[in-house]
Amino acid sequence: MKLMDIKNGIGPEWAEKGYQMPQFDIEAVRKKTHEEPVWVHFGAGNLFRAFPAAILQQALDSGKYDRGVIVAEGFDFEIIHKAYAPYDNLSLLVCLQSDGNIQKKVIASVTESLKADAQFEADWARLAEIFQNPSLQMISFTITEKGYGVAPADLERGLKPALIMGKVTLLLYERFLAGKLPLTLQSMDNCSHNGDKVKAAVVAYAARWAQEGLVPKEFLEYVQDPAKVTYPWSMIDKITPRPDEKVQKMLAEDGFEDNYTILTDKRTYTAPFVNAEETEYLVIEDNYTNGRPPLELGGVMYVDRETVDKVERMKVCTCLNPLHTAMSIYGCLLGYDLISAEMADEDIRGLITKLGHIEAMPVVVDPGVLKPGDFIDAVLNRRLPNPFMPDAPQRIATDTSQKLPIRFGETIKAYQAKGLDMDDLVLLPLVLAGYARYIRGIDDQGKEFEPSPDPLLEELRAIVAPLEVREGEQDFSCLKELFGRKDVFGVDLYAAGLGRRIEGMAAELFAGPGAVRRTLHKYVSAR
Repeated sequence: MKLMDIKNGIGPEWAEKGYQMPQFDIEAVRKKTHEEPVWVHFGAGNLFRAFPAAILQQALDSGKYDRGVIVAEGFDFEIIHKAYAPYDNLSLLVCLQSDGNIQKKVIASVTESLKADAQFEADWARLAEIFQNPSLQMISFTITEKGYGVAPADLERGLKPALIMGKVTLLLYERFLAGKLPLTLQSMDNCSHNGDKVKAAVVAYAARWAQEGLVPKEFLEYVQDPAKVTYPWSMIDKITPRPDEKVQKMLAEDGFEDNYTILTDKRTYTAPFVNAEETEYLVIEDNYTNGRPPLELGGVMYVDRETVDKVERMKVCTCLNPLHTAMSIYGCLLGYDLISAEMADEDIRGLITKLGHIEAMPVVVDPGVLKPGDFIDAVLNRRLPNPFMPDAPQRIATDTSQKLPIRFGETIKAYQAKGLDMDDLVLLPLVLAGYARYIRGIDDQGKEFEPSPDPLLEELRAIVAPLEVREGEQDFSCLKELFGRKDVFGVDLYAAGLGRRIEGMAAELFAGPGAVRRTLHKYVSAR
């Protein structure tokens, strides 16, 4: 069983082993897409194949749409060479379910794969041709937040940019020259107000080129004209880990031969298959100038900008990210190295369940299109316990000082704004108290550990350095300097009426080996 078998006809073993096959005429869709391209996606990594490409596959399988997606990679060209071209752009999506089962689906919605760089002359010429075509409606991105960066050195390269957003702007210039044709640039990256990041990068290149006389000033006007070019916001949520050894073994047992991992020179982990969690959300601002693919057929929610913002705030401030941070702090202190293993710990599971359902719910932002309670239930019952998700609390704990203001400070501010009783917050203060013990770098067994990288780590560790993990009296006055920092917690915790309570909890957490477990159990049980 190989992906290339799909072109020549497959045997009954595919169905017998539970592999879902494309329900559309692959060659007809490829021909139609080549002639009248609608959608180009930049970023050929695992998230694209597991989510946007899979969504489009559902639209194609429905029989209500007939155009595929063209993928372009502007950073790691080996992905195209090694994970797309040898398999005729086909891939296998393996959906990892929390009960330990997997779903397997051959994805054939990608019709072309191109290297987005002028050194690959044929590919670059094809991209220019696509951007000149009036049929093009949308270009989208999964290039990570840093992919939208604009370096001064790249601006100085003129019309020969090296970074991906410079290349995209150069292709937009082709579309401008073809008649100022309309287009939408749609970020699908997991970063706040992502459309603004796309627009800022494009405008930066266009403005510099116009200033230097490399392009007419009308091009700058074109990329800023909302009737011509739009940059909608979106909220995306789906975990696509590296190719998993357990999945490879299960595929090998099926007889599926394309089950190996590919590691590129740029350290990208990819494969002919992609494994991903079952839960997924994609909420997009419906602001398109030239139409769009009907991705609602695959579950995309199209809404207004305000609703996208509300969904993001629901996720980041209450229903997912704070729970992740709480787990990371106490998981590291209690010696865990897998998030899924933490979910079998009654105290940790109780902490995040009650933190989400009891303490966050009074101030949660309800976007209307997703129910916050249902979102949290999916997190608790399907996403975090998933044995296929090799995520670690140590990874999630990275840059915690930069995350606390949004993940917990916003909840405190919302309690203040609504005039709610701060005494109703018990587990949130416990998480912040745990942070003091965490940055001290001593686990519940009394052993030293290295906290995850953080830009403020050394500075904050110096504050708690006088504290010891031992029974008996000690001076905790140094915590006033920590818990009074608005830059770390989003508010002055003392001014908010929580500082002394958090200090007291921290003192309990420092009271000798085993104190973390005792304190965690005490407050979770009482809540």
